[in-house]
Amino acid sequence: MALLITDECINCDVCEPECPNEAIHMGPEIYQIDPAKCTECVGHFDEPQCVQVCPVNCIPVNPQWVEDRETLWEKYRRLQAQTVVKVSVVPPSEETGAPVDVLV
Repeated sequence: MALLITDECINCDVCEPECPNEAIHMGPEIYQIDPAKCTECVGHFDEPQCVQVCPVNCIPVNPQWVEDRETLWEKYRRLQAQTVVKVSVVPPSEETGAPVDVLV
């Protein structure tokens, strides 16, 4: 199951940095959770961190995105395999290099 932020959200900004999968982002009016990235913190924590820090308890399970624990683990493993790592690359012909995205 993915989580869902309801319209009771007060845009306090505490949930977004807590998400280890970067599934939370600001929507047109309130924060939103990308269900394709939400693992309910499976693989990272015992409990969903956004739910733990939300001061108004507006993050229930999304009833339209039902997944069992094994499916959440599979999603976690897929997301980890697609992790983008920032590295600095210095081309031989230049003094400095800019960070580039490398899929690992």
